Amino acid sequence: MPASAADQSATHTVGFLLTPEFSMIAFTSSIEPLRLANRVSGRSLFDWRIYSADGAPVAASNGIRIEVNGSFCQVGPMPEIIVCSGVDVQAHDHSLLISRLRRLSFYGVSIGAVCTGTYILAKAGLLDGYRCTIHWENCNSFREEFPHIELTEELFEIDRNRFTCAGGTAAIDMMLSLIADRKGSETAALVTDELIHHRMRQAHERQRMDLRARLGVANPKILAVAAIMERNLEEPLTCSALARKAGLSARQLERLFRKYIGETPTRYYLGLRLERARQLLLQTSMPVLSIGLACGFVSASHFSSSYSQHFGKTPSEERLGSRRRRPEKDEAVADGTIAPAAPDHEADGAVVGS
Repeated sequence: MPASAADQSATHTVGFLLTPEFSMIAFTSSIEPLRLANRVSGRSLFDWRIYSADGAPVAASNGIRIEVNGSFCQVGPMPEIIVCSGVDVQAHDHSLLISRLRRLSFYGVSIGAVCTGTYILAKAGLLDGYRCTIHWENCNSFREEFPHIELTEELFEIDRNRFTCAGGTAAIDMMLSLIADRKGSETAALVTDELIHHRMRQAHERQRMDLRARLGVANPKILAVAAIMERNLEEPLTCSALARKAGLSARQLERLFRKYIGETPTRYYLGLRLERARQLLLQTSMPVLSIGLACGFVSASHFSSSYSQHFGKTPSEERLGSRRRRPEKDEAVADGTIAPAAPDHEADGAVVGS
């Protein structure tokens, strides 16, 4: 329900909980609409406080450290909490954060997430019975680990007192929606103009570019077959079956793919399956054989040889290399800090996203 006039003039405080290697673009896309809401209104509509696991500056995935107001243990039952995460979310220990989130949930706090922060909310059991979304790259691994949770591929989801978004600039649209709900659509429209965002995207809009833009082709037969391939990665169809669905012969389909894509439909299809496998290798702890089967390979040897030919390393080497590349917790990163702008006082105001 829209907020009352009193609620619209009250100051809402939002807590941002940053995990190691969080997405800077998702974080700034979440906090800047709040700053601009204050600017366009000429009032302090929003405050924000920033937290890390130990209260020390935390590095984003781009290496920039962000100053914080305190540690996760110091996060009180303020109205709004947003978990900001990013790459390799599964590689970090989130037990302290999960414990705190569960306690905040007990107090009725409205809890949200941007980018892969959705994964942490799911691990905490805070998305059971709620709709949620996550960055498209993480959808497959999320479904493998949390098959009972209703995951959509929307830009953002606001379901009662849970709100999640795909990350990137989708966080702008989610925050604009919350601003419109809590502070009025006029304020949200003014913020949209300040951001040169042109329009507030709706939750149901797609995360990725459509196939026409991604492939750079307009041939409807190619686009139809490519879409069928993307929907059938676990049980791949034969080239003849794909051609029949498109109303073509296998020879015609091959000619079209060579002309517009530059490779055979079989090779293109294999690449899609291997890219899916790579995401699962890097984002889940699923056994290698299970990943191969989930991507349409009938044996471990077939999967391993195909993966090696495509990526130049075996699936096991890919996973091991990823673990070695992960930075140590206290590894030095680039200079440059961004200090939190909100004043240091207790949170009050209505719940965003409820």
